[in-house]
Amino acid sequence: MEQNNHNLVMHEIVGDIWQEHAEGAVVAITTSGTLTKNGKAVMLRGCARQARDRFPDLPQILGEQLLNHGRHVFDLGRRIVSFPVEVDSYRNPELGIIEASCRELVELADYKGWQKIVVPRPGCGGGGLEWPVVKPVLERYFDARFYVITMQGTDDATGQNW
Repeated sequence: MEQNNHNLVMHEIVGDIWQEHAEGAVVAITTSGTLTKNGKAVMLRGCARQARDRFPDLPQILGEQLLNHGRHVFDLGRRIVSFPVEVDSYRNPELGIIEASCRELVELADYKGWQKIVVPRPGCGGGGLEWPVVKPVLERYFDARFYVITMQGTDDATGQNW
């Protein structure tokens, strides 16, 4: 089991992930490996849906990455990264997938030199996992560059505003 190299803990915040993005942070969107018949990533709930609505070309960009490389963390451009949490949109999130995504995101952040990465509570909200179960997985990898956000003002299950 890897530990974060920085010996600093991730931050927990409450707010709007898109406000963080507007202020310059890299944001992770929780994803699956599901593709539509025309090769676009399925982005139905939560922050993935919000990202799809803000950046209509993201399903195509992510779909091409999934088709060519499988389910991994990808830099999708515009300071947005994918963060896989489930095999497909019709299954529950899995801690093993979340852990693999943590490792990959840390490696990508190290490579890119990112200083602030905002991640929603992966697998929680619409995914049905409980935060006390997921949090220790993230703490093993995420250091002080990582901000885990509880999104205020949206229903995490649907991505709709309250």
